[in-house]
Amino acid sequence: MKFDFNLDFLSLKSSPLIGVDISASAIKMVELTDTGKSVYRLENYVIETLPPDAVTDGNIANLEAVTETIQRAWKRMGTKIKSAALALPSSAIITKKIIVPAGLSEHDLEMQVETEANQYIPFALDEVNLDFQEIGPSLTQPGEVEVLIAASRKEKVDDRVAVTESAGLKALVMDVESFAAQTAYELIASQLPNADKELTVAIVDIGSTTMHINVMRGEQSLYVREQTFGGNQLSQDIQRRFNLSPEEAELAKRQGGLPESYEPEVLQPFMETLSLEVARALQFFFSSTQFNQVDQILLAGGCAALPGLTAIVAKRTQVNTLIANPFANMVLSPRVKPRQLTSDAPALLIACGLAMRSFDE
Repeated sequence: MKFDFNLDFLSLKSSPLIGVDISASAIKMVELTDTGKSVYRLENYVIETLPPDAVTDGNIANLEAVTETIQRAWKRMGTKIKSAALALPSSAIITKKIIVPAGLSEHDLEMQVETEANQYIPFALDEVNLDFQEIGPSLTQPGEVEVLIAASRKEKVDDRVAVTESAGLKALVMDVESFAAQTAYELIASQLPNADKELTVAIVDIGSTTMHINVMRGEQSLYVREQTFGGNQLSQDIQRRFNLSPEEAELAKRQGGLPESYEPEVLQPFMETLSLEVARALQFFFSSTQFNQVDQILLAGGCAALPGLTAIVAKRTQVNTLIANPFANMVLSPRVKPRQLTSDAPALLIACGLAMRSFDE
């Protein structure tokens, strides 16, 4: 699903775009080009760490720090492209599916959406950015179509636009993180075992503070949930066990150099807890829907590349588990180091999906 919020700054379509993911822990940028025949080339990517608490609960708490981090990331990218596709966290978005008669004019459809939005959105419409997209024919009501409405408080959008434009870039597209992840998933789906069948796939994106679960069947999202658990838990465990500062613990987690006791006493218990959280998320999915099994788990986010994690999650859930890599079938530019990309790829799912907006018709 793709959205551009209908704002003045979105009045012009632009191509190409840089995908800019403003997460709780880092600014992640991805630049893609189309080589033809739907074969994409990864030109470059950057993961630039944010100061602690610069982004909290999906909100930009320190505009200056985020602006400076975006500037550093863009300079490291070494690109001339300044147009950016951004995303809002799913928690900042209100979505609602509605059914409308097929064949409505654009004006009539907009009026219908506004009428419906007044019923479902708990804010005055002049306080929100509103967009909608026709999904397709209704499966239950012939002659009618499904339309998805998305709305967000204006300040949520404005903060992301402000830091991007203060950094010297131009915000042209505002997407939703879960939709951007689904766009990137489309690049991965064909790589999965039994990809010729309609699989039920759980995308588990483990961020620094939040685990986001999106269960897909084909191109349809069946279930979305967030749980408060993430990589910061491992950093805190390292801090306590080895008496390090938050900065030292984060650096040690990324670069290594911890005592031999780290793996059995800290890393292994963390991965076991993480696998329990994934299993718990699947149980919520089963109890909330008519589905009782998942065919595949895809791990994304910074923790996904932890050595041995896929085996632990697979054992706990009894579901085949892989690491998400949307770049697996792409051509890589000489600026991209393949070995480093293998480690970083699962953390770039949203940024990749945003960069794919360059190729919208």
